[in-house]
Amino acid sequence: MSTATTHSRGMINRLYTGEGGVDFIGRSRLWYWITAGLLVISIAAIGVRGFDLSIDFEGGTKLNMPAGDLVAEQVEETFVEATGVTPEITQIVGAGDSRTLEINSERLTTEQVDSARAAIYEEHQPLDATGEPSPDAIGDSTVSESWGSTITQRMLIAMAVFLGLAALYIALRLEREMAAAAMIALVVDGVVIAGIYALFGLEVSPATVIGLLTVLSFSIYDTVIVFDKVRENTAGYLDTRRRTYAEEANLAVNQTVMRSISTSVISALPIIALMVVAVWMMGVGTLKDLALIQLIGVIEGIFSSIFLATPILVSLVNRRKDTKKHNEEVAAYRAGELDEDSGETESVEETEPKRSVAAPRPSGSSWRPDRR
Repeated sequence: MSTATTHSRGMINRLYTGEGGVDFIGRSRLWYWITAGLLVISIAAIGVRGFDLSIDFEGGTKLNMPAGDLVAEQVEETFVEATGVTPEITQIVGAGDSRTLEINSERLTTEQVDSARAAIYEEHQPLDATGEPSPDAIGDSTVSESWGSTITQRMLIAMAVFLGLAALYIALRLEREMAAAAMIALVVDGVVIAGIYALFGLEVSPATVIGLLTVLSFSIYDTVIVFDKVRENTAGYLDTRRRTYAEEANLAVNQTVMRSISTSVISALPIIALMVVAVWMMGVGTLKDLALIQLIGVIEGIFSSIFLATPILVSLVNRRKDTKKHNEEVAAYRAGELDEDSGETESVEETEPKRSVAAPRPSGSSWRPDRR
């Protein structure tokens, strides 16, 4: 077995046992640069390209029918000839017998919808559930612009209420710096996820908004779990000079990283299964939107809770005067300039070396970083 393989397995084992192995906090600058790059790309995509909103937000008309052997381009051409309107998107979703052809356009009048359905049936003969050609195989739905505006307003209100409640919960649940770090990480999550949707032109529907609120809640939960361990490790850190706040926080991340990853993987499995069923087998748009946003959010949540939230917390805490003084004292203690108990400068010439006897350890015990 190669040395590299042995080292890799050793690090993974240390992560599983909570003994550490990765200097997450020491690489804070790297995580900040990655985050800054993602934010720049996301904001640029949102500002330049914008979002592809579904008809639920913008209003419009959607026709759908079993795809069968239909060719999307030919059906779209028939639609344009019958209505005089060029659709915003014509696509086939799903797989196998459940494939569905969808046509999304601006809002059509009842006469235009009837004309489009008649022309498509006459030209392409779509099959119904029994396998027989039928005009009833062509479904339609229309959403007015006023309804779309109402849905948009409610979406914005829901987002504002969620962020307000999240901020209140975090403020009551965590310390001041922890609450600030958690909210910053949460905002980053939202912006990056929104940027992904804008960059790749993914459709934003009400199901997408519901999924976004769900994954942001999951991200808060994961961050709180990590911060609880940080708070446990750093309790009374100013009273000892053996470790800095950053080192204790880094240990906390190492002790919880495998839990975060395992939880995220377990969460992703049913989401992937939902995508397979909804997209590949059934072609159900609402389930597809819900599964896609949750999958993106779970992946982003891993990065946020592990690589971003705690480094931000450490950066905020390190700005405090008491923490700066403590960091200096830890450095002096390690250099042999301070006594851990008194905190006073020792003179090597005037003070005899202190002798200490190690306490006997129980048989078979081993050192672990969480044994403090």
